[in-house]
Amino acid sequence: MATTVTSADRLVIAGTELRSRLFVGTGKYRSDEEMLAALEASGCELVTVALRRLDLDDPNRRTILDVIDWTRYRILPNTAGCQTAEEAVRIARLARSMDLSTWVKLEVIPDPRYLLPDPVETLRAAEILVAEGFVVLPYINADPILARRLEEVGCATVMPLGSPIGSGQGLVTREQIEVIIENANVPVVVDAGIGAPSDAALAMELGADAVLVNTAIARAQRPARMAEAMRLAVEAGRQGFLAGRIPRLPHASASSPTAGVSPPGARS
Repeated sequence: MATTVTSADRLVIAGTELRSRLFVGTGKYRSDEEMLAALEASGCELVTVALRRLDLDDPNRRTILDVIDWTRYRILPNTAGCQTAEEAVRIARLARSMDLSTWVKLEVIPDPRYLLPDPVETLRAAEILVAEGFVVLPYINADPILARRLEEVGCATVMPLGSPIGSGQGLVTREQIEVIIENANVPVVVDAGIGAPSDAALAMELGADAVLVNTAIARAQRPARMAEAMRLAVEAGRQGFLAGRIPRLPHASASSPTAGVSPPGARS
């Protein structure tokens, strides 16, 4: 399995240990102040930024890159908005040329309605970027075969969706995610579709190594409070996975011992 249970219970990606198993996106917030408060409350360490959604042509225009204190967080450039492998590779190279990071969250999404990732173009881009020395974290459909192929080409994680981006539907792909977790030898990060803390907790209970949440926090009525709830849910779900849940039974099982108990109507 992707997760090795040790006393330290460490999350290591490409040789780097991360303290938090909650990764947070930076899109859709109503204000920079709400975003910063949410990042603080989440306890996250890894923060994604979609470079294609930033205005980088005007050097005097402030962007998220200027707002966030990058001495506190690790930046994960995101190729969101790219529709082909070539576009995604170009954005990753841009991030590296700006000295942002050699880590990249790889997204190749040609479908504007359902925002489902293109498996063929994602694999093509991953092969190029890994060969160029990038640490690639690919966003994919919950496809166990594709997850294995991406691991084989050298991706540092696989990031299957729970349901479509921003839908808040939760883990619609639960069974496929369980297969991915069972067979992966790299960390599995559940990304997209998480709508509530219970969804994040469930992903962690299944054995996911981390979750990435954006919309559920950014569009909540109180983003900072939701970020804190997600943090607690991730921690609780991870502890539940490590503890080992009881099996599901088709019948009841008495909580109190029955051995030595007199049957109804017996005389003492």
